[in-house]
Amino acid sequence: FLFRNFFTKRTKELRPAVQSAPGWKLFGKVPPRENLPKESKIIQQEYEARTGRMYKPPPPSARRKNIEFEPLSTTALILEDRPANLPAKSVEEALRHRQEYDEMVAEAKKREIKEAHKRKKIMRERFKQEENIASAMVIWVNEILPNWEGMRATRRVRELWWQGLPPSVRGKVWSLAVGNELNITPELYEIFLSRAKERWKSFSETSSENDIEDAGASVADREASLELIKLDISRTFPSLYIFQKGGPYHDLLHSVLGAYTCYRPDVGYVQGMSFIAAVLILNLEEADAFIAFANLLNKPCQLAFFRVDHSMMLKYFAAFEVFFEENLPKLFLHFKSYSLTPDIYLIDWIFTLYSKSLPLDLACRVWDVFCRDGEEFLFRTGLGILRLYEDILLQMDFIHIAQFLTKLPEDITSEKLFSCIAAIQMQNSNKKWAQVFASLMKDNKEGDKNHSPALKS
Repeated sequence: FLFRNFFTKRTKELRPAVQSAPGWKLFGKVPPRENLPKESKIIQQEYEARTGRMYKPPPPSARRKNIEFEPLSTTALILEDRPANLPAKSVEEALRHRQEYDEMVAEAKKREIKEAHKRKKIMRERFKQEENIASAMVIWVNEILPNWEGMRATRRVRELWWQGLPPSVRGKVWSLAVGNELNITPELYEIFLSRAKERWKSFSETSSENDIEDAGASVADREASLELIKLDISRTFPSLYIFQKGGPYHDLLHSVLGAYTCYRPDVGYVQGMSFIAAVLILNLEEADAFIAFANLLNKPCQLAFFRVDHSMMLKYFAAFEVFFEENLPKLFLHFKSYSLTPDIYLIDWIFTLYSKSLPLDLACRVWDVFCRDGEEFLFRTGLGILRLYEDILLQMDFIHIAQFLTKLPEDITSEKLFSCIAAIQMQNSNKKWAQVFASLMKDNKEGDKNHSPALKS
């Protein structure tokens, strides 16, 4: 009852809103006003009295017929006459507004045409790339893979290989190129995986170091098996989310890394391995990924880095600098002036085979040629990156160079990078990479003999 009386009384108090005269509506309806607007004649008289000039209204045909028109955009306002109750535009102002409007429309059309051409170009390149991949896949499946040993070293296959492997055959080609010198079988993988699971279980149940040592595992093993692996898995390609806890490849990556620590306790787990294993898992089945992973890490360069063999690492850095100076002398001297040594940026690149430093699709293409050419291509890729950004790096100091090379730009493209890599010549004084590295190793051995206590005595 109270509510009914309240609303009844409220309704009576409300007065019908007085409609305002039509105006220049920019943002919708003009709110109602209590006072009626002045007539146009009164406004005209006030204007003449204030300015001392006679106002000549435009001819009826030039006036806006429908003053209720609401502009659709701010650019359309340029072409609108003023309301009838305001002074009309001058001829010069109207022409200027028309010109400004035409220029804006023309500029908008240019941008639209440019963007359309850009989209068409991207689509054409994408279609062309897909056609190339499809045709290359047919060649790899029907001709190359069935005759692998006879065709892998031919010029035609090497050129096709350089262009990038089709994703559908990439894992198979990697496996064949890396080989299986360790003779690991899927059954052997299962054995070491079972051993790793037993260790994880015993570690989780053990609370003291003595119990761990009794179980046949050191504290370092425990950290490598549990803490480091677990921590690194969550950091592996975090933007993909597939290796994070609960992701489809989390347990798979954990298994491959755990099995390897049991298979090679002399190497153990080293940070950076997770990225290599993850790339292999994305392209191969579980057991095949482990086999390729173990054989890949058994190569001389990877073994030297993952076992932190300082002497061997220094030889690789020295060989790299020989070709650095040969190909990029200005940048080499610039780095030298700041005492910026290769270990500052090369270690991270080599440890993860560029899978952490480059976009994943580009890193896979680097892997393609790495599997073809071996360790030499890892250092050639490093020189290609330096060549690509040479002009930028020459303008930087030590800190900025180190920061830049630690986190490379994300917009790096395969076309630009591989063009720079192709321009790198891996030859110095008629010596190729393997010969330069062998020469450094020989000099090192002779130096060790000359400084040995036996020879001195």
